[in-house]
Amino acid sequence: MIEIPTDIRSRMVEQAFAELPNEACGLLAGRNGSGDPAVERFYPMTNADRSPMNYRLDPTEQLRIFDEIEESGWDLVGIFHSHTHTRAYPSPTDKRQAFYPDAHYVLVSLSDRNNPDLKAFTIRDGEIEEQEVKVV
Repeated sequence: MIEIPTDIRSRMVEQAFAELPNEACGLLAGRNGSGDPAVERFYPMTNADRSPMNYRLDPTEQLRIFDEIEESGWDLVGIFHSHTHTRAYPSPTDKRQAFYPDAHYVLVSLSDRNNPDLKAFTIRDGEIEEQEVKVV
């Protein structure tokens, strides 16, 4: 399970719409201690690929944000991106590029523009497992 505050969920959905026609992306930081991870901070990022079919976190932004997360004493709890026309489920590309096995991969699907769908997954050793999302 992953806890996401209502305002951060709203910001991810807003960014997904704002980045159309391309996929949006970002990082989620918070506490990943003994319990379920809880998101405390959302870092919207630039999709370096500027593509409607895939995303790549801008490497310069990623390094800066990783430093900030570490300096704040937080953990990387999630990696966010949107799917512009497909369901909220990791694509084969997402699965291949899942380099952080302890992170939750949070997807926002805009396939139904009137009802954006947010889901979270873990991807470990190529195995995708859906996780409960608790919006608080």
